[in-house]
Amino acid sequence: MTPPDDASDPKSADVKKGWARGAATRGLVALPLVAGLVTAGWLLSGGTGHPTAVAPPTPRPEVAANTIGGGAGPSVLEVSSPVQAQEPAKAGSQLETWAQGLSGPLEVPAQSLMGYATGELTLRTEQPACHLSWVTLAGIGKSTAADGRGGPLKLSAQQWKRWGRDIPGTTKPSVTNVRDASIAAGRALCATGADLGGGNGWWDAIGKYESSPLFRQQVLGNAQLYATLSLDPAKTNAPSTRATRFALGQLGLPYVWGGNGPDAGAAGFDCSGLTKASYEDAGVELPRTADSQFRSVPSVPASQPPQLGDLVFYGNAATNIHHVGLYLGNGLMINAPTEGQAIQIHTYHSAGDDYVGAGRPAS
Repeated sequence: MTPPDDASDPKSADVKKGWARGAATRGLVALPLVAGLVTAGWLLSGGTGHPTAVAPPTPRPEVAANTIGGGAGPSVLEVSSPVQAQEPAKAGSQLETWAQGLSGPLEVPAQSLMGYATGELTLRTEQPACHLSWVTLAGIGKSTAADGRGGPLKLSAQQWKRWGRDIPGTTKPSVTNVRDASIAAGRALCATGADLGGGNGWWDAIGKYESSPLFRQQVLGNAQLYATLSLDPAKTNAPSTRATRFALGQLGLPYVWGGNGPDAGAAGFDCSGLTKASYEDAGVELPRTADSQFRSVPSVPASQPPQLGDLVFYGNAATNIHHVGLYLGNGLMINAPTEGQAIQIHTYHSAGDDYVGAGRPAS
């Protein structure tokens, strides 16, 4: 949902950096699972994790009658998992070369990538039906965990005690060692008996590993990005990738009508404020509203699926575009949906929505 042009914060044009703050303090309540879908029930809450009252929304203009959902954006997440990533080399110097080759594009230390890959390779032997991928472990490594969890894989003391024993290749396993922790984390994830190669199994395993909805969204978003870049490392410096990284950093911030982010004096963003800020961080200027963005960026042909960093639009192309999101890949977008919800990952196109098409600000 996007405000009219005069509702945007005039200070936003001068703000270039620094919206990605405070992720560790973003408190959200759980998203219920309904009929195989995760509905967007992220109410804003205080630091306790308990829901608090949401202030009444700022009055806004009436939305055109030909839009669906009263102007709000899509707010459904179909149970999902990251796409299949580039497979790691199996051992030794080949694994080191593989990790060094992806370290720069993924912005992940090579030593960490070797640890995540070792977790996948070890679980291939211990639990081959689990289909654990290193990008899931990398997504956990990038996430914000709840208090009481430690090490690079955010393991609880109980998880480490149970799964950190008998780590191959070491006599003194350490929860702070990314290799040891990756194997223990992989064991914890695969202990559910789920197939992590599919959406339902992956989603269930991450939820049992750490129940925070923000954690699960961060793992999904970053694992998806890592998988995409592992298959096409040349994309790493593209504005579309930089914009996506920025948007992922805002997960958990509140939706704010007319909001341009913390550095512009708002607690969060609205839909077009988020897309504008994301591309501004990548050096690309966009207009402020969803409708003006739709009419200013090159369209993606309807015969082609959206790509990483594309803008996805909702409304009526002839009269008014009321909502915009940023495409993440695998049918997902980063979305600031409406009042009372946080910035989160949603399915970009479902039956009955008013999806219009995609635009590509930069490749």
